[in-house]
Amino acid sequence: MPTAATQRYPTLEFVTRLQVEIDSPLELGQAAEGRRRFIPITGGSFSGPGLSGRILAGGGDWQTLRQDGTAVLEARYFLQTHEGDFIEVTNTGYRHASPAIMERLLNGEIVAPEEYYFQTTPRLQTASKNYDWLNRTIFIGDAERMPDSVIVNLFAVN
Repeated sequence: MPTAATQRYPTLEFVTRLQVEIDSPLELGQAAEGRRRFIPITGGSFSGPGLSGRILAGGGDWQTLRQDGTAVLEARYFLQTHEGDFIEVTNTGYRHASPAIMERLLNGEIVAPEEYYFQTTPRLQTASKNYDWLNRTIFIGDAERMPDSVIVNLFAVN
């Protein structure tokens, strides 16, 4: 067992803020694991001390709304930095709140982010030598749902 002198705790470093623009959900309906939806990603932008550029249209967020009220999220999309480098994002996470708050979110209403849990674990991959550090860094995303976008504050775990 580690002693207090050798115990390490991770820290978070802000990398970028993504504003992911989305379209209306496509509803598959009730499936075995829950209500299935697909939300098309139509574009967006990102800016911060570690990364800046645009989010490319064509990605999406596959969601399962479980019986316990938790939204299980899996989004995939591409970023393009201001330098022209491409970054693939696979972002999984959970969003949950009281039934009343979840209903407001599903109806596209603005809800203060402190009223619900929305955290993600993005994985970033790139062939760019400039951003190779993304391929070997763990990230945490603190997210917020807006009527026509999702905001994700991306932090590197150090």
